[in-house]
Amino acid sequence: MSQPTILLLVRADGSRAPTPMTPASLSPADPFGTVREIAYLGPDGMAAGVVQASGSFTIADYPQLEMIVVHSGHLTLQTEDCTLELGRGASAVIGRGTALQIQAQADTLWAFCAQVTDEQNPGLTPLDPLAHLSPSTPPDAQILISAGPQCRSKNSYKDSANVLIGVWDSTPYTRHGRPHKVNELMHLIEGSVTLHSPEGESLQLNAGDSVFVPLGAECAWESHVYVRKFYVCK
Repeated sequence: MSQPTILLLVRADGSRAPTPMTPASLSPADPFGTVREIAYLGPDGMAAGVVQASGSFTIADYPQLEMIVVHSGHLTLQTEDCTLELGRGASAVIGRGTALQIQAQADTLWAFCAQVTDEQNPGLTPLDPLAHLSPSTPPDAQILISAGPQCRSKNSYKDSANVLIGVWDSTPYTRHGRPHKVNELMHLIEGSVTLHSPEGESLQLNAGDSVFVPLGAECAWESHVYVRKFYVCK
């Protein structure tokens, strides 16, 4: 079995990453099954990748939990109670079981992180990039190279399977590599960070980039400026 590795999904300007992706649906009911490209699909049903779509979609029962972040174009998500207009950099969570209509401008591109689940939790949750955050646990002291940072976060969505979706920020810090403790999609809202693999490869992420780090992937962190990001963790 190959070692899990850091997977760049999309750059801020919508340019596609060289990360290998497989055209596939997440389930027979996946409304984007014909236009979905999957970079990661785990044994627990967590998946990450990109979708590029155009037109109108009517979904009576959204078949998975899914967080999306738009990289180019425009999406309108509409339920009976809520309408969200998502332009570049905007993000939202679609709950499993949501009945909604989706309108995608021509060739709208978004990154996604989805969890295939039987748990019904219908509704739309917009993610506020300027959300008020509360102090959260910093990295373990034994892996830090620099002084410890100040970290904050807010979970905007949480379910019984411990999928956490929200906003996190941190002052600059550098730490040694270690196996990633969760599956995590990261979309940088502000700042930049360099992720280092044990093979000596480095991936610089800037505001607007989306990346997925699988559970167990070796990953070191180096940031010299304030960083704020959307996250999906499990």
